[in-house]
Amino acid sequence: MGNLLCIHVHAANIHDTKGGVYTFEKALYRYPTIQAGCADGGYRGTFRNTFDEFHNIRIDISMQIKEQKGFQVLPKRWVVERTFAWLNGSRRLSKDYETSCCSAETMIMISHAATLLKRTYSQIDRKSTRLNSSHQIIS
Repeated sequence: MGNLLCIHVHAANIHDTKGGVYTFEKALYRYPTIQAGCADGGYRGTFRNTFDEFHNIRIDISMQIKEQKGFQVLPKRWVVERTFAWLNGSRRLSKDYETSCCSAETMIMISHAATLLKRTYSQIDRKSTRLNSSHQIIS
């Protein structure tokens, strides 16, 4: 679905695989029932080995298809890309306006909460519209 379990914004001088290990360990602490994860091909080394060896958690790596011509959607990768697209819909997250990692994380949480509320409200609104249209009284 693309729901965020954990957010960690770090400085640009920290490699994504190291930041990813911290973020996934933070998510494991919050949600200890996580049994597997999926990651981009860039996480196939340190990230995958850390969770295989120390946490006994399987990490599925989504690799680029070698014979790929043009754009093709990679398995499970579209969920992540769609979530980033939802976040980029927020004006404040469209550029790097935040001066601290903490404020950037907070804005991501606010943006994601707004997205979830919009999606939930639209589902409720559709259900109520169907109910109202099926129970119209003709005079």
